[in-house]
Amino acid sequence: MKLNKKLLLISLLYFAEGFPFGIIEQTLPVYFRVHGMSLVHVGFLSFLSLPYALKFLWAPAVDFLGSRRRWIAAAQFLMAASILALIPLDPSNPSTLLWVSIACLSIFSATQDIAIDAYSIELLKPSEMGLANGFRQAAYRIALVVAGGLFVALGGWVGWKLTYLAAAGVLAVCCIASIRLPRVEVQRPKFSIRSLAAPVQDLLNRPGVVQVTLFILLYKLGDMSLGPMVRPFWLARELSLTEIGLITGTFGILASIAGGLTGGLFMARFGIFHGLWFLGLWQSVSNLTYAWVAMLPHSGNWAIYAASMAESFCGGLGTAAFLAFLMSICKKEFSATQYALLSALFRITGIAAGALSGWATFRIGYAAYFGLTFLLSLPAFFFIFHAKAWIAADPNGLNGNGTTEKDATERAA
Repeated sequence: MKLNKKLLLISLLYFAEGFPFGIIEQTLPVYFRVHGMSLVHVGFLSFLSLPYALKFLWAPAVDFLGSRRRWIAAAQFLMAASILALIPLDPSNPSTLLWVSIACLSIFSATQDIAIDAYSIELLKPSEMGLANGFRQAAYRIALVVAGGLFVALGGWVGWKLTYLAAAGVLAVCCIASIRLPRVEVQRPKFSIRSLAAPVQDLLNRPGVVQVTLFILLYKLGDMSLGPMVRPFWLARELSLTEIGLITGTFGILASIAGGLTGGLFMARFGIFHGLWFLGLWQSVSNLTYAWVAMLPHSGNWAIYAASMAESFCGGLGTAAFLAFLMSICKKEFSATQYALLSALFRITGIAAGALSGWATFRIGYAAYFGLTFLLSLPAFFFIFHAKAWIAADPNGLNGNGTTEKDATERAA
């Protein structure tokens, strides 16, 4: 299959992956609050993120039972049904059936994530993963804007019943398209009790597993430590809600998409390993722009806009490289389980960073804390050469060094 077709498929799949997440994270809280749901119950909606963190528990089922296409299509059909089930239920007085419906929506969305990630890993060569992850980020971000922006506005324009019908329709179209996805032939082990442990055992048996685990835990630590304190900083600098919406909903999204695509193009030329260290450094340095702005006196908001654009763009660079790395180190026959495990692993540091960020900022102030997040991003680079050894080589494309196997052979000769 040609690369152009693969990039189109990746874009469509990750739009389908981002769309229900946008509905869950951004649209549902607005919908319920507008209809008078108490703040206590709105707070309970945060539990909907649990299936995304725990999806590795049922990822082996996607590895050993059925095809990726059927898992994707089934999850999309069931998500459409879950959204339709919300329409007749009273959001101001949430019943057990309402909570079950939105819980099912979250679980089916996480299951779709497992299957799409696994299918993408099987579809792509290692040399294609860098560029594909740039398109992946762009499509995912666009889906979040559509679900969390356009569909919220649609609720005000035409009513929530028609909005949810439209959302279910989007997922139904995705379901029909997913059934027709090209087959990807990968030899997978037969299901047994022993085979359930095989994906984890494969990772544990690799050389440098401790160092690579630390690399995964630390690579996004600085970026994830910065995030929770950005919006409080904007409010402290007296940005209006309109300005905050403009930064996050327009400028930030566009900068992040541009960063992801730029990172993908860079890795298509130089390889995943060079993307990890070079793009990762830009991701780290961008945190210093916020430290610089926090040290400035209140002299207009232009500096905050500049810092936000720089951080979003460079965060897109680093994320493209990191996700391409995670994809490249998964074995195709265990892609569902291994990617679910690895993606859950780096979220651990995100949860810890978010929990401690407010306390640290209160103690040392915004400027010092933002400078600290830069320092937190550096330890990962001590383990980057261990990570390099895990990047799969592609005989027909780039290896971990950003050179082709043919080039490497000629140089050795």
